[in-house]
Amino acid sequence: MNGEAERRDWRMRISQKFESLRDRYRRPDGTRWNGQQLQDATGGVVTRSYVSMMRKGKIENPGFDKLRAIAKAMGFPPESWFEESEGERDTVRVEPGEGGRDVAGRLNHLFQIVKNERTGEPYTSADVARMSLGDLTEEEVEGIRTGALENPTLSQVVALADAFGVHPYYFFETGNKPALLGEQEISALADQRARAILNKSLTLSDREKDMVLDMIQHLGELHDHR
Repeated sequence: MNGEAERRDWRMRISQKFESLRDRYRRPDGTRWNGQQLQDATGGVVTRSYVSMMRKGKIENPGFDKLRAIAKAMGFPPESWFEESEGERDTVRVEPGEGGRDVAGRLNHLFQIVKNERTGEPYTSADVARMSLGDLTEEEVEGIRTGALENPTLSQVVALADAFGVHPYYFFETGNKPALLGEQEISALADQRARAILNKSLTLSDREKDMVLDMIQHLGELHDHR
């Protein structure tokens, strides 16, 4: 798939997600939100023409401000933009931490707890830019970290999430869900193989999971006796 085809596919996915949310989160009278209503409800942050372009698949990279404004107006949690998408992602759940719930705070929290598997050291902005395979520059990563780039685009958020192995809704979620993993587990799951083992184990029965745990414990004992 060439670059233009990929961008077209990305725009259509955004459009389809928007239509799905419009269908699920309707107005009190049961009708779907239209462009004028969203423009009024968001105070002009999202214009009528912008809504029309999103619906037609002409918006490639909506910013955080518009995604949040639409979510607030329609009454759904912002992380719903990413629910049931990218279902095959090899990701783990991470809580934002105490460093702040804005984009910069959440990103810096990832820099603190996710270590470079090869060196054991924290990643740098340059590392993350390289890991994004051209989707982010070092200056963009640094700008998001410092808050200078306070309204990153959707593609920038997805690129950051991919680099750290978390789901994109990490940057949006409200924090109403309980934490599933602690810092030690998150650091361990920086290893792609460990994440793969976790994902494979989700489909196992309780008995099979016990067998896997026994095998891991046995391997640990063998390692200790070397």
